Amino acid sequence: MGAQFKNYINGEWVDARSGATYERRNPATGELIGTYAQSGPEDVDAAVQAAKAAFDRWRKTPAPKRGEILFRVGQLLVERKEQLAREMTEEMGKVLAEARGDVQEAIDMTFYMAGEGRRLWGQTTPSELPHKWNMTVRKPLGVVGLITPWNFPIAIPSWKIMPALICGNTVVFKPASYTARSAVRLVELFEEAGLPPGVLNLVLGSGETVGNAIVNHPDVALISFTGSNEIGQQVAVACAQQGKRVSLEMGGKNAIIVMDDADLKLALDGIVWSAFGTSGQRCTAASRIIVHEGVFRELADQLEVRVSALRLGNGLDPQTDVGPVVSASQLERVHRYVEIGQQEGAEILCGGGIARDGELARGHFHQPTVFINVRPDMRIAQEEIFGPVTALITVRSLEEAIQVCNGVRYGLSASIYTRDITKAFRAIEDVYTGVFYVNAGTIGAEIHLPFGGTKGTGNGHREAGQAALDVFSEWQAVYIDYSGRLQRAQIDVESLPVDG
Repeated sequence: MGAQFKNYINGEWVDARSGATYERRNPATGELIGTYAQSGPEDVDAAVQAAKAAFDRWRKTPAPKRGEILFRVGQLLVERKEQLAREMTEEMGKVLAEARGDVQEAIDMTFYMAGEGRRLWGQTTPSELPHKWNMTVRKPLGVVGLITPWNFPIAIPSWKIMPALICGNTVVFKPASYTARSAVRLVELFEEAGLPPGVLNLVLGSGETVGNAIVNHPDVALISFTGSNEIGQQVAVACAQQGKRVSLEMGGKNAIIVMDDADLKLALDGIVWSAFGTSGQRCTAASRIIVHEGVFRELADQLEVRVSALRLGNGLDPQTDVGPVVSASQLERVHRYVEIGQQEGAEILCGGGIARDGELARGHFHQPTVFINVRPDMRIAQEEIFGPVTALITVRSLEEAIQVCNGVRYGLSASIYTRDITKAFRAIEDVYTGVFYVNAGTIGAEIHLPFGGTKGTGNGHREAGQAALDVFSEWQAVYIDYSGRLQRAQIDVESLPVDG
């Protein structure tokens, strides 16, 4: 029997009040990982009340002291990196090297945001009136609800939890059901680091029940959500109806542009990594390769060789290149898109099937798949598949490549491979995405720059970097008048002499 994982509410590990549980199995082997609390609205309410009670003390804790706790969490992440990575691979399937990278991203974010405890700067400006001082300060929002996905089960929670806490908010955290163990492990580190009870609360369970209860709780001031467009739009509507702040990070249909002057070996490296890393289960995955017709055949031939050689298997096996997808339902979704692509007239260059040979039959494996003869308006070129599938689209010019790149509802990440600096800058100027790469793939964001997308990818907010602080804090403008008399802004300024 696997381990049992509970909620963390007001500094205590507790079962769901109903006593209900659910199971999670290893997507590569089918082996039981553990049983988890299957929470309900009553558990969410208990977590929110704990966070609400802890808020005043936490917001009044000096930000440098809040940062010191985060520094301790960061050090614990460093010490437990290998354990966390191995458990992550068992839980959601990504190969071990990528799982280590997931934890490293959390380490980087934790140390970065811990440092913000000694900054959290605002602005000072001159006043239009004499003997008056103008400045701005940041203030926390209150209780914030954080809803995270399964594909980066420690990194993405860190993107939300660390800035939320350093700004002085208290947190109710709902991870994806598939990766709840990773969430438990992260919260355990906060407990070990000395975070006061009630400041960070963890509620396990389904999005339909737990997620909705967090979104609709009247004492939750902000929802930060990463997930599908369908659910994100529902969250946005619910928050709008309640006048609640919301930060959304949703889907992507990312493209790599390969021009006829590109270094093809470098481009191939970027394509394989971007399309099939994490089994294509990234919001930044390169599911479109926009190739100049002058190099299409050469690139397609080499890509077929590279992709056909990728080894499927358990992510803990060092020989594995591509792990399983996260679940049986995700496997069905991916393969359904492969069938749709064929029905639309696209041709499979390599892959295309569910892998059921030998031990692969125990898990949820799909062959890395490449389509050619793809039109930009096909569903496989327009809709997010979230699996190891990419599509090659041929173009005749940079202008056409940019038009195709922009011709989707999403705007998260894109890249261009070219040796021509003029083409690179033209693409930077005209491609409308939140993240852009030159001579690199579509994945690999660093935590000190803002992360997020345009159009259907999000709602204008950004995660990571300084931009994350704007999500989790309110600006307060402060005016200090030490003139000893009434000074009326915009009125008395007209009577001031030029020489002061």
